[in-house]
Amino acid sequence: MSLTISSTVRLSSGHAMPLLGLGVYRNDDCVPACIAALKHGYRHIDSARAYDNERDVGQAVRASGIPRSEIFVTSKIMTQEHGYESTLRAVDESLTRFGFDYLDLFLIHAPLSGKEPRLATWRALLDAKKAGKLRDVGVSNYGVKHLEEIRDAGLATPAVNQVELQPFCQQKPIVDYCTAHGIAVQAYCPLIRGAHDDPVLRAVAQKYGRSVAQVLVRWSLQRGFVPLPKSSQPARVVENAEVYDFEIGADDMARIDALDRGKAGAISWNPVDAE
Repeated sequence: MSLTISSTVRLSSGHAMPLLGLGVYRNDDCVPACIAALKHGYRHIDSARAYDNERDVGQAVRASGIPRSEIFVTSKIMTQEHGYESTLRAVDESLTRFGFDYLDLFLIHAPLSGKEPRLATWRALLDAKKAGKLRDVGVSNYGVKHLEEIRDAGLATPAVNQVELQPFCQQKPIVDYCTAHGIAVQAYCPLIRGAHDDPVLRAVAQKYGRSVAQVLVRWSLQRGFVPLPKSSQPARVVENAEVYDFEIGADDMARIDALDRGKAGAISWNPVDAE
């Protein structure tokens, strides 16, 4: 499997999304991490309105000297903002915060508002995309029933579904659905929030002379996911991306795959079963 830090996946819209992204969740001073990531070759930053760092991400993109068109930037709308008009306002506000005239991807952050508000929010995002404010739109933490809800309403399929994805929580029904319907799968919490004591992960890391974090990022990439590892430490941001000069063998991939505990393995909120 030939992968580089420049590897991309083609979304249903035809736009390219870099396979490796930097997560900035709970990073109140994310400029150093973003600058380090962009300098090292990352071209994908995952933010959200709830993270309260859209301005910092915009600042980092401008400070990097890299053309805006070469950097894929995501934000997400909060549950309390769901609704058609409120979503349009949120998109405009995010663009102002970033200092951008478009965003590459805008997601519904979670399916917690109920069916009708979710669908109204989705319609608004589709209209913001038609208006040229968003290149692509998608969802996060959506289970199969939420994705089917969009399909049943006769609306366009999300380009992306971002869910918790790591060896102990592999979300197989959601991943299978997304694969079957051309929805790219982004993986948040790919580093299991530093819970790296599992003997299988440690053994695989030792075998390849890598950190557990590097094995987790590489496993995610080889599974066809789009991992979004986060760190506030520039050196760790760089280390997490040093995964392109080795490949995990099939037997070791199978050992990691076997760690799946389904929903019991989640280490975040994982609201994929919301009504």
